[in-house]
Amino acid sequence: MIRILLADDQRLVRAGIRGILDDEDDLRVVAEAADGQAALAACRELLPDVVLMDIRMPVMDGLEAARRIAADDHLAAVKVVMLTTFDLDDHVYGALRAGATGFLVKDTEPAELLHAVRVAARGDALISPSVTRRLIAEFASRPDHTREPDRRLDALTGREREVTRLIAAGCTNAEIAERLVVSPLTAKTHVSRVMAKLGARDRSQVVVMAYEYRLVSPGRLTD
Repeated sequence: MIRILLADDQRLVRAGIRGILDDEDDLRVVAEAADGQAALAACRELLPDVVLMDIRMPVMDGLEAARRIAADDHLAAVKVVMLTTFDLDDHVYGALRAGATGFLVKDTEPAELLHAVRVAARGDALISPSVTRRLIAEFASRPDHTREPDRRLDALTGREREVTRLIAAGCTNAEIAERLVVSPLTAKTHVSRVMAKLGARDRSQVVVMAYEYRLVSPGRLTD
């Protein structure tokens, strides 16, 4: 059973999402919150598997709540999915940087919402290749975000750098296996090693590091 916390300051939005989730046998909404502070408190008390978190909320916004969840070792297993009005909202990169597993636009179709919750519970990144391409293209135009080289990158083998680029392009383990012509188990092992070497909490943090250290370039994500 996947346990879910809904955090949105609009009651109708929460009711609509809850109605979709509660119809599924493997999903259960364990609590709702109308602001980030209440969401953080509920996370600490209930330890949900997934938090669907609105970005803009009173008292404490979703980004700050996500940062605090990511920084709390007690909440290491909690996956945060940010809810945004636009898929290129200026806060999307900030959400990933804050430790979110990914993001969804609020007009997402019910089937996509259900899939996203299950994917997040597994720890996979919720960024489609098309959206990832646009985000990287936008990010690459901001040189002020480039960081100095990180010594952890030196520990990556050539194959692991290739895997990192594929993760950043939004590829699943199965897609990585297909592109590299290896077994799904081997692909999963490569992904696990990349995350361990980079000290990444989940795949989304691998994506963020790929952005920041220019391991990917617009137009050359999966070539």
